Amino acid sequence: MEIGLFTFAEVTRSPSGDAVSPAVRLREFIELAKIADEAGLDVFGVGEHHRPDFAISSPAVVLAAIAESTSRIRLTSAVTVLSTADPVRVYEDFATLDLISGGRAEITAGRGAYVESFALFGYDLEDYDALFDEKLELLLRVDANEHVTWSGRHRASLHGAGVYPRALQHRIPVWIAVGGTPASVVRAARHGLPTYFAILGQPERFVDLATLYRHHGREAGFASGDLQVGVTSHFYVADTSQGARDTFYPYYSRYIGDNMPHAKGQPLGRDAFEAWASPHGALLCGSPSEVIDKILWEYELLGHTRFLAQIGLGGLPFKETARSIEMLASEVLPAVRRATARGEG
Repeated sequence: MEIGLFTFAEVTRSPSGDAVSPAVRLREFIELAKIADEAGLDVFGVGEHHRPDFAISSPAVVLAAIAESTSRIRLTSAVTVLSTADPVRVYEDFATLDLISGGRAEITAGRGAYVESFALFGYDLEDYDALFDEKLELLLRVDANEHVTWSGRHRASLHGAGVYPRALQHRIPVWIAVGGTPASVVRAARHGLPTYFAILGQPERFVDLATLYRHHGREAGFASGDLQVGVTSHFYVADTSQGARDTFYPYYSRYIGDNMPHAKGQPLGRDAFEAWASPHGALLCGSPSEVIDKILWEYELLGHTRFLAQIGLGGLPFKETARSIEMLASEVLPAVRRATARGEG
């Protein structure tokens, strides 16, 4: 199994009321990506938002900066909001990143958990699904072909248009981010694209989605080995379970209150936090052995080949985040790889 990290570079205030500037936050995450690269993690991703409480609106730009500070870790968006982007421009940006990084670029395409980019870039929310379907088709066409002929409803047609520069990789890997809807799973499967499940609720509810994904992918003619599943989860690891939870709770509680619509601005209560961090909850927060056990339990459920941990939540300080990354690489990753290589859960 591949193990990596991703962030939205939140600039939400910490429990003490402090908030770092976007400039400082970006420098921190470039340094954290360097730590992840040197520690041997496989993937580093950055997300796209257009809000005052997040520092990244252009993943490709941030990843290009990270590329210059790293040598081997793969670099992905997490996600690119494809519905409100120009697929030709997305390809060109990530092809440029691919050249700068020596062939390490990936794209994770999604419709976005927030909708502020629709009005910002002049799109209608009524076209939410149609925009993504059409733009995904064009992105895949451009990824596969130097010259493209294409027509659709939401963008000007292309007639033998050349798209440059071309990536160093034959094709830039494109993953699809799924929030939990069957239609999104089926869409990814019919294209034979790898997919991420963002596990924020009970992990067991994604078992049927994984089965649906593999079923429709095989029906579309793709081999089982092509139908890759990734899992993303909120994460913090420390030496002991109690230490991890005591340190992380104030930051995570505030993060949930500020960023999750269902929280309605209310911080997460400690009892709910403990339930989420329990052995079968969605939150990975605890000692290395607890995190290993939960990743392997989810692997037994879903058979995924990649796990991405979301870091930096709620303004967690740099020092604690860096230490958590180092422990993920040195203690969790080797154990998970040994177990999954043997096919164990």
